[in-house]
Order: sequence, then C-alpha cells, then structure tokens
Amino acid sequence: MVPVLAVASAVSLLMSAAASGETLTVYTTLEKEQLAPYAAAFNKVHPDIQISWLRDSPGIVLARLLAEKDNPKADVVWGIPLMHLLTMDKLGMLQPYAPKGYEELKPRFRDDKTPPSWTGMDTWMTLICFNTVEAKKRGIPEPKSWSDLAKPVYKGQITMPSPASSHTGYLAINHWSQTMGDKAWDFMDALHENIALYTHSGSKPCKMAATGEYVVGISTDITAPQLKAKRAPIDIIVPSDGTGWDIEATAIMKGTKHLEAAKALADFSVSQAANEAYNQYMAIVARPGEFKTPDFYPKNAESAMADQNLHESAEAREAMTKEWVARYDSKVEPN
Repeated sequence: MVPVLAVASAVSLLMSAAASGETLTVYTTLEKEQLAPYAAAFNKVHPDIQISWLRDSPGIVLARLLAEKDNPKADVVWGIPLMHLLTMDKLGMLQPYAPKGYEELKPRFRDDKTPPSWTGMDTWMTLICFNTVEAKKRGIPEPKSWSDLAKPVYKGQITMPSPASSHTGYLAINHWSQTMGDKAWDFMDALHENIALYTHSGSKPCKMAATGEYVVGISTDITAPQLKAKRAPIDIIVPSDGTGWDIEATAIMKGTKHLEAAKALADFSVSQAANEAYNQYMAIVARPGEFKTPDFYPKNAESAMADQNLHESAEAREAMTKEWVARYDSKVEPN
C-alpha cells in the first residue's frame, strides 16, 4: 500500500487569487517554511493562479507519484530531488517544456534533452562536520578526505544518515560508488567499523557533532553553517576527494489539465525572482551571478561537487540501497 501523507506532514496552502483563477496542485519535498514564501513570490507575478501544496519526505512523495502514474493528481512538481525526477522521466511521466530563460541557467541545472523535461533550482551536498573541542580531548585528527574516515582512529566517533531513509545518505554512498568503483564497498566496510550510529535525518549527524556527542557527522551542507553561526565548535570540511550532491528541480506532469498555468509556474521557477527566493534557504542556486552565501559556508563547496552520472545514480538507487541495508542496517537508529 502506498503511504498516505500524514496530516502533520501534508501542507495545503491556497494563496489569494481571483475567484475565476486556476489552482495548480504542486507536489514538493521542500521544507515547510519555504512553501509560503515561494508561493507568495510566484503570486506577485501570477496573482490569478492558486497553488495547493502537497508536501512530504522525498521517498513518500516519489512513492505517491509512481502510484498515481496512470491517473496523476499533481500538475507540477516543484522542489523534488532530480534523481527522483529522472526515475519519473524514464517512465514517461513528465511533460517536456523549455521555460523562458532556461538557457541562462548554469549547465549543471539544465536537462541534456531538447526540449528539457526538468529544470534545476538549487543544489545540496554532503560535507563533514567536525567537533574541534572534542577531537582535541580525544586525540582525534581532522579528516581531510572521505578515505581518512576509514582509519581506526575514528572508531565509534562517526555518525551519518542511512541511505535507506535519508536522501542525503544516498548522496554519500552514491558518490563513493561512482568515484571508488569496485573499492567502494571495501571502503564502506571499513567506515562501518567506525560508525557509531546511522540516523534517519540528513541534518542530525551534524547536530550530534555540534553537541559533542560524536566527533564527526556526515551531513548536509546547509545545516553546518547554521550551527557554526550559533557558536557550535565545529569545522566544516569539504573532502579533498569531492562530494556527492543532488539538485532540487521542477517539472510539469504529463496529463495536467492546467498546462498553461503549469508552464507559467515553470517559467517563474527559473527566473531571477525565484532564484532569489531559493537563495534565502540554499547557498547554491541555478542562476549565475551574485547571490548571498551563508556565513561560514565553505568557499570551495561548489567546485568540490564531483562529476557524477545522475541517470546512473537514479537507476542504481534501489539495488545499492538494498545492498547497503543487508550489510550495515544493524547500526541504524530505531524509528
């Protein structure tokens, strides 16, 4: 049975619009606090189009979309991991469309097909949070690379998200697989010996490192600067061997009965105004130019985004996650 979106997780916001205006049903995995500002920015340009949001975690939203494949309820997906959209595109679920201004986006945020099936918004990645105070007490050196974390000196000092429940966790193991090849599982075997706990949240490992519960947290790039700004004793480490990432993206669902309104939202999603809205929450956005960077955000983060085949990443997810669970599930925190 496909999971039903919980009342606490599902968010439906109907923005003010003319009574005769259209309503777009938009599925998203954005954070709840992003929904109202993004919709308000859109309604400044299109006050006659209402947005009704359906929001949940990436896995649940993807499961719902796949279950609705033959009778789609969503008109647009706005703020969905690109790896999930690639799965949907392969099944013919997305309506190709090139939004106005699409060609102005950074190459990484553009589909390689013409016309494109999706457009990128922003990106997030996996980094290392390192508690300098506890490390000094425990005589633990600062890691420079992912490979360093397999050394015995880090035994019992590392937490990371489970890729079975956290997309951030999958970004990490996918990166290791694509860069290390056949040696990736050997690395993860050694890393597992040093792992104290696998979490269900992508941000929790950094929070645990910030409090000193563990010295190292493999986590998201956005969480760490927020904690450091609150005086958490952490260094934010961009591994020298690159880092895994994914893009939050937008697409029109094939079969929508509101195609013109959906195109209007897609057009807005690549605009300067939309990217300025994204930049209130995300450090790296799709448009080039001057955007603000959070205090303490690593200056070399965007350049450290490893070359990776996102189509391969999407196709490998089920098998790789199944293998990971078989090997390492014993250290995953209880639900």
